[in-house]
Amino acid sequence: MSGLSLHETAFRRLGGSVRVVVLDNLREGVLKPDFYDPQLNPLYRDVLAHYGAVALPCRVKDPDRKGKVEAGVGHAQQTPLKGQRFESLAAAQAYLDRWETNWADTRIHGTTKRQVAAMFAEERPHLLALPLEPFRFYEYGQRVVNLDGCVEVAAAYYSAPPGWIGRRVPVQWDGLNVRLLHPQTGQLLREHLRQKRGWHRIQEEDRSPRTPPSTRQLLDRATRAGANIGQLCHAIYQRQGQMGVRRILGVLSLAKRFGPVRVEEACTEALALGVREYHFVRRYLERQPELPLTLQQVDPLIRELQQYRDVIQLRLKESEAT
Repeated sequence: MSGLSLHETAFRRLGGSVRVVVLDNLREGVLKPDFYDPQLNPLYRDVLAHYGAVALPCRVKDPDRKGKVEAGVGHAQQTPLKGQRFESLAAAQAYLDRWETNWADTRIHGTTKRQVAAMFAEERPHLLALPLEPFRFYEYGQRVVNLDGCVEVAAAYYSAPPGWIGRRVPVQWDGLNVRLLHPQTGQLLREHLRQKRGWHRIQEEDRSPRTPPSTRQLLDRATRAGANIGQLCHAIYQRQGQMGVRRILGVLSLAKRFGPVRVEEACTEALALGVREYHFVRRYLERQPELPLTLQQVDPLIRELQQYRDVIQLRLKESEAT
């Protein structure tokens, strides 16, 4: 169980959340320790914000700042848990619940000289009310907006607003949604539903009405590689828009791998069958064995071999006569 899940469990067992959490500079909570301006882990910060709490990291190498908390951990280890073994976490939790009710809450605190349960009854009304729903945990990372205007998350692709190609954006994702954030302000740029591997999710306002210059250059490269290669790539772009840019790159990569002649042949077959898809071209090339090289007379300047033979024989007779 992560530290964030333990925070949630603690808040729910207490019946409310606290306003301030004092913590060590553990990586799960603090990315860059600084007593005056620490850089918090975004997920940790958002979990606390969901419960109305803020993090107050300790000064580095200053354990006395939260010494009472550390003392409580040692007390629990040495008192109820010492020498105990449990078959499961549920069994251990049930044992601790009984210990807390029958002994911990009824004891007289060594410093305040008051019963623990009585002190908590006074403090409990000051806890913040719990939100109706638990926090939706997410994963996060940095992504570059690719040439097709999308970022990749788990092999699926999600559109960013126009003008973000080539820039890095923070991305959050969970089992339901993918969120793109502004790198400076943290403002939500786009929110998408999760897609299957290989699928795209593009909002209509992110589709450019004009062909970007970089895409035009790709289409020009395809046309130079072969007439039918260019025709197929243009058809892909006309039907799929920016989402088809990645497939155009795939066709050009096939031209490097198999050679433009074989790819031109595959694209000719694809156009003839009306299957204007990158996957058809790739499967065609992978299943067709490479033909051996053969000499073909395709230039009218090249004469028949018999004529060369006759000329050679004539020259030999003339040399013998002389």
